[in-house]
Formats: sequence, C-alpha cells, structure tokens
Amino acid sequence: MSTFKGKDFLKLLDFSTDEILSLILLAEKLKAMKKNGITHKLCEGKNAALIFEKTSTRTRCSFEVAARDLGMGTTYLSPEASQIGKKESIADTARVLSGMFDGIEYRGFGQARAEELAKYAWVPVWNGLTNEFHPTQILADLLTLKEQFGSLNGLNFVYMGDARFNMGNSLMVGCAKTGINFTVCAPEKYFPDKKLIDTCREFASVNNSALTFTPSVDAALKGANAVYTDIWVSMGEPTEVWSERLNDLSPYQVNADVMAKAEKDAVFMHCLPSYHDLNTEVGKAVCEKFGRTELEVTDEVFESGASVVFREAENRMHTIKAVMAATLSEDDII
Repeated sequence: MSTFKGKDFLKLLDFSTDEILSLILLAEKLKAMKKNGITHKLCEGKNAALIFEKTSTRTRCSFEVAARDLGMGTTYLSPEASQIGKKESIADTARVLSGMFDGIEYRGFGQARAEELAKYAWVPVWNGLTNEFHPTQILADLLTLKEQFGSLNGLNFVYMGDARFNMGNSLMVGCAKTGINFTVCAPEKYFPDKKLIDTCREFASVNNSALTFTPSVDAALKGANAVYTDIWVSMGEPTEVWSERLNDLSPYQVNADVMAKAEKDAVFMHCLPSYHDLNTEVGKAVCEKFGRTELEVTDEVFESGASVVFREAENRMHTIKAVMAATLSEDDII
C-alpha cells in the first residue's frame, strides 16, 4: 500500500528522500502515459476543491487538467468566491469541504493557514503555494532537472536573488533532500532563515551534498549545472519595495555573462511569471519607472536554448497529478 494514501502534501520537509524521488518517478510514468495517449483515470469519480486566495495561471491549470486526466471533478474557489477566514473559519471550512470533496488544494498566504486547514480536514490537503513554501513547484523543477541530466545526485544548482521566501526555502529543502549541491547567490540579507538552513544542512550531509551562501557571482556560478531565479518582489508585497530590490539585486540579474560563467550545458530555470521584457503590465510599469527594459533575467537568456522554463511549467501538471494520484488512488501505484 502506498505510504502517501490519505496524506497531506504541505511541504517537502514532511517527506523523506525516497518519498520525494518516488513522486518524481510516478510523475515520469504519468507524463509518459499522457504523451502516449494512455488513459490513466486512477481517481475516477473523486472530486477536489481548489481554494485560491492568490490567483494563478500554472497552478490552477495544472490542478484542473491533472484532475480531469485522473477522472476527477474540480470546483474552483476564487478569492471572491470563498469565505475562508472571512465569514467562515478555516477549521469550519475544512470540515465543510471534507464532507463534499475527496481532496482540497490551498493556494494562499501564511503556511499556518494551510496547516490549520489540514489539521481539521479529514481528506488530503495539497499546498499550491504559501508565503513560506511551494512544494509542487519544486517537484516540477526536480523532474525537469532529472529529465535534463539523467540524475539529480551531485548536480550544482544556483539560485540567484531573494531566497527568503517560498521559492528559496523550498528549493533549498528539495535540493538538500535529493543530493543536489545548492547555492544561494545574493547579498547576505536575502539568505534564507538560519534555522531552516541548519535543518537543510543536516539533510544535505546525509545525502552527500552541500549548501553554500555567497554574494560572489563568480564563486557561485563555477561548475553550475542549473541557474534559477524568480521575480524580485513576491506576491503580496507592497510595490514600494521595488526600489530597494532593484538596488540590491540588479548585480544578480541572470544575463548572458552570468550564464557564461556556468557549465556549457547549464540550464536556465524560472518558476514564472517572469519580467524578461515589457510585455506584462506589471513588468512594463516597473521598468518604465526605473528606466529598465528587463528585470530578474534578460530576454536573451529567457528565450535561449538553455532555457527550460516552459518544460518546468508543463511539469507542474505532471507532478501535481502524481501528488493527487498518490494521495487519493485506491490502487497501489507507488
């Protein structure tokens, strides 16, 4: 019987290395089945509630398409459509939805909200993003790396920019648990929380990998197999912080010179959305205000042959499907 059946999927800290790798293996299998037109309705007749306190393109589409492939129905609860935490407590919402659905996805603010939802729900709760963690994105990133390099163990992974929030935290955990050498390249004030670093150092030690934190671009990129970045202002932060971030993080923009410092076959990765040009309202407004044309990554790198960002985006659906199938399927699929 699968060790995932009925479990919540809230953060990668909750799972062992073998469990994380087994989810990636399952995602590979399900991806191959989809590509080959093989039906895999492993959760036929089940239903999932999708709570979105923060809107999304990739997360919503990934959950909805994955659910349909598995034979499930979904109900999308937008920020306006849900009363969670407003007119109805999180605990009451969890119990109401548990009586109607077989699983609950939550995308919102503090991790504590997802944890409370899971505490009172008697069906699996899946974290689609919180301020602190983004575990389904990291599964997609790990799957992409495995597809690209054949193995995860021993790869050198560099995260450029602000690593204090969900992406920096979750990538550090995912790399430490799967034997990937993880480096944060940024000013010290943008390093992850020390307590989480200490926890991840223990995982890295067991898996023969290392964690490195440096403001030096040259030192960070030496031997890098993957270079990762994210937008410099996270969802929910005030626009006033842009000036400080641009001042602090501009030296860490991923551009052609940065990629040239990495290995020749290094890939560029990004969780999206990205401000690599002027074709978004937010990106254009910020660039015009500060006299720029690109922000965290240049368009040259984003559109280059080294970029795997759209494969990552697709892999969100395959890995989310693996999580839902593993936690809901009646079959022993792992």
